[in-house]
Amino acid sequence: MRVGRPVKALPQPLCDYCGERAVLARYGDEAYPYRDDHGPLWICTACGAWIGVHARSTRNVPLGRLADAALREAKSRLHDVLEPLVAAKVRRDGVNAFEARARAIRWAADALGFEPAHASLHHLSLEQCEQAIRYVEAFMAARRRGQDSGDAEDDRDA
Repeated sequence: MRVGRPVKALPQPLCDYCGERAVLARYGDEAYPYRDDHGPLWICTACGAWIGVHARSTRNVPLGRLADAALREAKSRLHDVLEPLVAAKVRRDGVNAFEARARAIRWAADALGFEPAHASLHHLSLEQCEQAIRYVEAFMAARRRGQDSGDAEDDRDA
């Protein structure tokens, strides 16, 4: 008999697309989508959406919402669009790339009025990713043209 604090149940995310419960898959499982070990994933076997788990998580806490192929592609494109801003922030402020990327995503999310819970790449919807991509591309185009693309504080945060 266990004495002390009760052990919390493992999280079991629901799929945003079909409503089914996701299952935890590890490298070698039939449902695991990668050829190499990328760590455990929560996968919706009904529709194929998945999300990774937090590094060093003993409870396999999901990183965010399950993502289908379209959302994973949009997140990848958002990463690519943000990369020049991330590299500049790393050079300018001496932060690591993870911190710079998180700040860039928060900057875009704040500028677009996303709720604070969605100021992380893992929680963005497909529409929010597309909005952020368009916003960052317009910001970068205005910056290249030398036009004022917002107040100086926005430029420093990016």
